[in-house]
Amino acid sequence: MSHPIKIDFVSDVSCPWCAVGLKSLEQAIARVGDEVALELHFQPFELNPQMGPQGQDIDEHLIEKYGSTPAQLAQNREALRQRGAALGFEFNLRNRIYNTFDAHRLLHWAALEGGDYERALKHALLRAYFTEGRDVSAHETLAEVAAAVGLDATRARQILASQEYADEVRAQERHYQSQGISAVPSVIINDRHLIQGGQPVELFERALRQIAGLEPSQAAGA
Repeated sequence: MSHPIKIDFVSDVSCPWCAVGLKSLEQAIARVGDEVALELHFQPFELNPQMGPQGQDIDEHLIEKYGSTPAQLAQNREALRQRGAALGFEFNLRNRIYNTFDAHRLLHWAALEGGDYERALKHALLRAYFTEGRDVSAHETLAEVAAAVGLDATRARQILASQEYADEVRAQERHYQSQGISAVPSVIINDRHLIQGGQPVELFERALRQIAGLEPSQAAGA
């Protein structure tokens, strides 16, 4: 088998289309199966890096940021709910949006722990926020979520109480911003092919097969 295909999934814990995109990408990976060796890495991006510790009412935030009307918000939520349900992800009503920097620090640590910890924690954080409506900036919530996927809760609390991995996360965020990433999810394959947004499973599958040389290439990314 040739060299593994590297996939960098640039995303935020508070990004609903990132939850959709991740489920879609993973189902595409499952369809490709053992035909291609794949490495999936999660990279940090903050939609709201200036968000304060108390968070913000989510409707207020979306109206301020995007100029959305209540009708548009309701329409968007229903579209997300349907896309999520089709992929096996449950979106429920959530009232606030939170700062996610500490969640990204824990994800960085989980990656260093090896195994499947990073992916498990990513899924657990998305579920905690979008399905359960939990505050994913609260240190105790983050420690509990980490423990639920088998990570050491005491170590998680130590990291959260310090600035450990802050520099590393900031450096990764700057790197992807310097590469022109300004929206998420952004899926970067082999450092050259870019696919943005919560795309259908079929699009991700086709791109992976084309890049692996299993199908004729037709512009599998920018």
